[in-house]
Amino acid sequence: MSDQYRDPSVIERVLADTSVWAVVGLGDDPSRAAYGVAAFLQAHGKKIVPVHPRANTTLGEPVYRTLADIPFAIDVVDIFRRSEQAGRFVDEAIQIGARAVWLQLGVVDAAAAKRAADAGLDVVMDTCPKIEWPAHGPRVGAAG
Repeated sequence: MSDQYRDPSVIERVLADTSVWAVVGLGDDPSRAAYGVAAFLQAHGKKIVPVHPRANTTLGEPVYRTLADIPFAIDVVDIFRRSEQAGRFVDEAIQIGARAVWLQLGVVDAAAAKRAADAGLDVVMDTCPKIEWPAHGPRVGAAG
């Protein structure tokens, strides 16, 4: 897989210039990767919007069944689903007007990533915001 969708400048922009992250696949199980990453993002000032078919509340936030159910603007759709399921969530992210999609580490759908990029979204794929944060996340208190 190429690094086409792991461009450091795009990663930096998505981490620094967004505030509302819909996390697809975020349920209420603290042992799942989605939970740990969402808690990390929340601790770093991001508003987390869990999207899960069965959970009710996660990390103190109400859970929405679908992206279309969220009644406010979403900056980033962070996808914790299998690669073969990711495309439909990328398409939903485009439909709701998200600014970016982030396909998590191990989640790869090049065709869906291209659709998102062609629609004008920033696209990050096959990496994790928690992993990228030390090198590319905003510096709290840094001169700007």
